Amino acid sequence: MSTHYLNDALTPATQREALPGQVANSGGGFSFAVDDWTRLDRFLVLGTEGGSYYATQRTLTRENAAVVERCLAADGKRTVRAIVEISKAGRAPKNDQAILALAMAARKGDDQTRAAAYAALPAVCRTGTHLYMFVNFATQMGGWGRGLRRAVGAWLNERPAQDAAYQAVKYQQRDGWSMRDLLRLSHPTPRSAAHGVLYDFITNGEIDDASVAEYDELNILMATQAVKRASTVTEVVDLIRANNLPREVVPTQWLNKVEVWEALLAKMPMGAMLRNIAKMTRVGLIAPLSQATELVTTRLANQNAITKARLHPLAILNAQKTYQSGHGQRGGGSWSPVPAVIDALDAAFYLSFGSIKPTGKAHLLALDISASMTWSKVANSAFTPREASAAMALVTAAVEPRYHVVAFSDGIRDAGITAKMRLSDAIAKIERMPASNTDCALPMIWAMDNKAKVDGFVIYTDSETNGWRMHPSEALRAYRKQSGIDARSVVVGMIANQFTVADPNDSGMLDVVGFDTSAPSVISDFIAGGKTANETDDSDDGEESE
Repeated sequence: MSTHYLNDALTPATQREALPGQVANSGGGFSFAVDDWTRLDRFLVLGTEGGSYYATQRTLTRENAAVVERCLAADGKRTVRAIVEISKAGRAPKNDQAILALAMAARKGDDQTRAAAYAALPAVCRTGTHLYMFVNFATQMGGWGRGLRRAVGAWLNERPAQDAAYQAVKYQQRDGWSMRDLLRLSHPTPRSAAHGVLYDFITNGEIDDASVAEYDELNILMATQAVKRASTVTEVVDLIRANNLPREVVPTQWLNKVEVWEALLAKMPMGAMLRNIAKMTRVGLIAPLSQATELVTTRLANQNAITKARLHPLAILNAQKTYQSGHGQRGGGSWSPVPAVIDALDAAFYLSFGSIKPTGKAHLLALDISASMTWSKVANSAFTPREASAAMALVTAAVEPRYHVVAFSDGIRDAGITAKMRLSDAIAKIERMPASNTDCALPMIWAMDNKAKVDGFVIYTDSETNGWRMHPSEALRAYRKQSGIDARSVVVGMIANQFTVADPNDSGMLDVVGFDTSAPSVISDFIAGGKTANETDDSDDGEESE
């Protein structure tokens, strides 16, 4: 009787057979499951808008909401700290997930968790839009209890009158709520006479100028009323410049005037500038060699200003794609893109990740281009996970002198991407590549076949691996044995699912969240052999980009 079948005991398990500790993934293979705290981070950074290849938006959102609930039950205060940390540091492309999770903490947590959640409201909900969203979520989970009334009332009341007035005129209503609604339901006692006048303005929609005149901090209220009555461009421009009026209070008929946009641009917050670059180009303010173009490009080159404004790299990438196209995604006219602005947006993308120290280590940057990476969009952006992975890889390539970029699905190829490429060109290359099944072991197998000297494998994937070869974790161990290099691997999760190909029992493998602004630095530190997470700066003196 032949005994060759016993060789099966010596053959590594394929990705369609489970290793100890693995679970079935959605692609027909087996992966490791991340813990709830890692999945919470993925949700807070990546969100679930658009769903995934294997799950609808509703299903993925409900799964992640259940994760938030489990984290709240396990350690409510830790959950709130995670929400605040990611939101305040601007690590996520959108703040919506943090706001939902905070509302869940305020409604579903124990007494200490609810108190922590309400105390964190100003840190997470920094603008009127954020506050309306929080109230909308919170009221869907219950009525106006004492905690919600106090927290919402304090949100306006504890701000300086000038700041509170700016919020009131800029964010008059969103999501079916208005500032008048919030005042009526929270009924705070004004902390100062100026706050009392402001609340009268919010309640009545307008106020007699004489009532405001003695309060310099409320000049914006008079200016908001005056700009509605203005009959000339000169009047509008003077009111904007003297009172720092936001675009939202300027009547529509003036928003096609170049002089008005010039006045708005002078003190426009970075996030608003990013959203309105196309409009300012269309009206003729931003043009080749213009003063406005110089102002915009100078601001986009200021890393401190980008960080202070919490300008997320994905927002910059979105802005660049739209601006470079020369037309709006949903109408909105057309414009002739200014090359200097396109270049400035490209450079600002890299700056938005902060300072990253090169390690000098050899990096293999491996992009999963399988079908499951083409389905959804990352954080409601214009980019699929595999397109976004190309941009993420370029951040590391830009600082590391020794790197190579490959793309894999059920086969592997040179991606043809270099650090000197424009972001849009690299993304376009990936977009054109055919998609098939997923084999996350291929980067390590490629390195073994080519006898490549790799210190760190960085794999950008959804971890829905299902190949017929050995598991990625086993392939990494095989590479270490063959090469004699104690290589490390970082798995960059591009979807808010529960899977990873990083073995949690292997100290040389790490799972990080894709498009978390801290990810490139964490990758660098880990591959260099240092810490696996960065310390968080709790300071919060920045403006909001949203």
